[in-house]
Amino acid sequence: MDRVLSAAPAAAAVDVVQRGGGSAPPPSPLSARAVGAPGALSLSPADFRTLAKLIHDEAGIVLGAQKQDMVLRRLSRRMHSLGLRSFREYAKRLQVDDGGEREHFRNALTTNLTAFFRESHHFDRLNALFAQRGPTRRLRVWSAACSTGEEPYSIAICACEHYGGGTPPVQILATDVDTQVLATARAGVYPLERLKGISEPRRRAYFDRGTGPNEGLARVREPLRRIVQWQPQNLMAADYAVEGGLDAIFLRNVLIYFDRPTQRTILARMRRLLRPDGWLFVGHSENLFHCADLFRSLGQTVYAPLPP
Repeated sequence: MDRVLSAAPAAAAVDVVQRGGGSAPPPSPLSARAVGAPGALSLSPADFRTLAKLIHDEAGIVLGAQKQDMVLRRLSRRMHSLGLRSFREYAKRLQVDDGGEREHFRNALTTNLTAFFRESHHFDRLNALFAQRGPTRRLRVWSAACSTGEEPYSIAICACEHYGGGTPPVQILATDVDTQVLATARAGVYPLERLKGISEPRRRAYFDRGTGPNEGLARVREPLRRIVQWQPQNLMAADYAVEGGLDAIFLRNVLIYFDRPTQRTILARMRRLLRPDGWLFVGHSENLFHCADLFRSLGQTVYAPLPP
């Protein structure tokens, strides 16, 4: 029988936005009421371009004109809570902010789409890496854009299963630029529908199912949560608070949101942080052809660093 889940915060809702390709027509001013946000704010093309530049400078995210309605929707509620009447006022506030409001800004505009054991072939490859390292060597794995935590918890489950216990010789660091999703990840509480990709034996082994007021929720059990260390990290920061010598880095479905120069800067840093025999995992729609001097392909969107 599943253990009873005591009162705990539910997982935060994830606002999923798919980034489309191709060109888009020039944006026109949009009203917040037109997309269901409170009040009557409007976002002009000029103000959108200012905000798009700010989020690119802050987090490396590239927003095309087709994302104007998303920006309007995600920022309107915050602006109302601040008592601001225009996006121009908000942009000026961000430009002089010492960091607090910029955190809200980043949290609002980052996209968090993830799942347990997403791109399952990567976890087969991770098990192969564990086997390659042997039963006693301690490994270090970084989930570099962990979102609400499904990826690092999937890595932790793989480690427990491979090494046959709740204290595998694997240290997992999980980071994200969005502090709100990090709080959700640290709590480890998810709606049951988010566990659909997990087999029933794994659910029983690694999750407590909620009852009463927590019906419909499940929480990652404490031994699994202890394996993962959480911290905020902006991949655009000048320095990473991450120690080198990593055995694996999961940087999946992140590079697609950056332009090529930013991708190259980030990948060069990742190469320096990996062991010479370490592996980099990227998303199925991503490739490193433009950084062939930094990494070589091992197949299935897994890459090995090349010597400097």
